Amino acid sequence: MSKQLRIDFVSDVSCPWCAIGLASLETALEHASDAVSADLHFQPFELNPNMGKEGQDIGEHIAQKYGATEEQQQHSREMIRQRGADVGFTFDMNKRGRIYNTFDAHRLLHWAEDQGKQRDLKRALFEAYFTRGEDPSSHEVLLEVADSVGLDKGEAARILESNEYADEVRETEQFFQRAGIHSVPAVIINQKHLISGGQPPEVFERALREIAAQA
Repeated sequence: MSKQLRIDFVSDVSCPWCAIGLASLETALEHASDAVSADLHFQPFELNPNMGKEGQDIGEHIAQKYGATEEQQQHSREMIRQRGADVGFTFDMNKRGRIYNTFDAHRLLHWAEDQGKQRDLKRALFEAYFTRGEDPSSHEVLLEVADSVGLDKGEAARILESNEYADEVRETEQFFQRAGIHSVPAVIINQKHLISGGQPPEVFERALREIAAQA
């Protein structure tokens, strides 16, 4: 009989290792389905909370933030592309020219949880940005993505035009920061076991089985 584990997946929709981490976690959950079932919740984290609406050239941004040279960035892009391919996620690095503010995407994800569509929306947002190169701060893009997973487009538009869920998102971000989460993805199981980074599926599977056996 499988044990249900609560999994809080703390991440940003503009984080490539978060897309890899989710695909890896989902693969691990499939492989461990005999022992584990997941109560999965996506929690907000903004890599660049002060990013303006216009975004920033991603090469420029990474050079400024991390001091990475163009050669180092090329190496990182290829590693990310390959790691994504290994878990069935497509990165089109030629389309990912800018990085954007993601706060409104997190507001929609908060709403989508109540609609039972949070996981679908999270996946679709990763694909919109990393596979198709779309702007996740654009309300037009967010509405199309919401519609594509069966969310009410009119209600999504109303939320985006207001400040609804802004306080809830900020409070949740602050909660996890106070808990010591300063990089993502951070996968927290049963609110006490932390797995950091976009780990391979076998690492997630081993941890899930061990925690389920102890539960």
